[in-house]
Amino acid sequence: MSSSRTGRPPVQRAARRPVAPRPPRDNPLRTLVTRARRAWDRPLTAYYVVLGGSLLITVLGLVMVYSASQITALQMSLSGSYFFRKQLLAAVIGAVLLLVASRMPVKLHRALAYPILAGAVFLMALVQVPGIGVAVNGNQNWLALGGSFQLQPSEFGKLALVLWGADLLARKQDKRLLTQWKHMLVPLVPAAFMLLGLIMLGGDMGTAIILTAILFGLLWLAGAPTRLFAGVLAVAALLGAILIRTSENRMARLACLGATEPQTGPVDCWQAVHGIYALASGGIFGSGLGASLEKWGELPEAHTDFIFAVTGEELGLAGTLSVLALFAALGYAGIRVAGRTEDPFVRYAAGGVTTWITAQAVINIGAVLGLLPIAGVPLPLFSYGGSALLPTMFAIGLLIAFAREDPAARMALAMRQPRFGRKRIGGSQRPRRWNTMRRRAPGARSSGER
Repeated sequence: MSSSRTGRPPVQRAARRPVAPRPPRDNPLRTLVTRARRAWDRPLTAYYVVLGGSLLITVLGLVMVYSASQITALQMSLSGSYFFRKQLLAAVIGAVLLLVASRMPVKLHRALAYPILAGAVFLMALVQVPGIGVAVNGNQNWLALGGSFQLQPSEFGKLALVLWGADLLARKQDKRLLTQWKHMLVPLVPAAFMLLGLIMLGGDMGTAIILTAILFGLLWLAGAPTRLFAGVLAVAALLGAILIRTSENRMARLACLGATEPQTGPVDCWQAVHGIYALASGGIFGSGLGASLEKWGELPEAHTDFIFAVTGEELGLAGTLSVLALFAALGYAGIRVAGRTEDPFVRYAAGGVTTWITAQAVINIGAVLGLLPIAGVPLPLFSYGGSALLPTMFAIGLLIAFAREDPAARMALAMRQPRFGRKRIGGSQRPRRWNTMRRRAPGARSSGER
């Protein structure tokens, strides 16, 4: 063995350990997407999205109704907050209906299907009785309730078709009858055509389109074959074309599709063009809440059918995209509720409500953007109108109730702990989580015991 000059053996140095390679850093975007997926897969996500999204849309709608309706109210020699106060009253009543519907069991919802359908048909027929029905903007589909309050029964016809159609299809599915086309169509399609006939007697083409969309949504969820679905769609398209062709007002609305400036003649496209002007002048962040110029008599129906245009002018692109995002989240949550349930009634009803709200929002926003003809339908939960707000909020309560009925959501709600603990006998409080652990380990001692 070799030695150093001092005679001592050389010092053996320990071999260096190989440096482990650093783990690659995660992509922030991928991490964000992964967290979003995990959050979306939680049992209560659909419940919170439906509840929070609908409330945000309603509150924002109240703000925009107050802003968009002030000038119209003053022109009618009314208080500037006249339409806002009526909409606020309808929202309060609708909130009560939403709470009641969200707490009702599914069996009770099914039991109410036939009474709601019978009541809607009766009221819709009562509208056509001379001296009882009231005509508004050329459409006779209103009932006078006394004073300045009116009711549009066709809005409740949407809710009636959803509940009754879902109950009918669920019972037929339980009996395995939906494999036959006659059981799939009868009596669902004749009843829907009866409602459509009562609506079209008053000249309300927009509500008829929404009702048709609900019918197609129910048939799609029931698994209608492509040939049957295409046949019903062709018949509805043919009837719609005939109704449009035989009406000068509807032909005028169709002629204004894509118009960018007012025209001379019997069809001036004034409303469609000024809706585009309002959106174009808003920019990214808008002119400010209450600072719209188009609502000063230039834009008709600023607080009802064209409230989205005033939103774009005052809140800009950021405001309109926020509204679109809320409706998209609400629709996606409704699809999730319908797709994750084992109850056929819940699936049909949730799908029908989602089709109703989504189709109506697309038709209204498409008309404001100039992409679709003006159909005269309000933006759900957003536009002024108590007759449209009340059944829509009840339908939102249905979605909330169905989201709560999911087994995983029910378990998550049962395990949810309150923020504050229970009160002890001596008056002090102990966290609920500590009490839960004590119940799980009754033999455990406190830290001071020996």
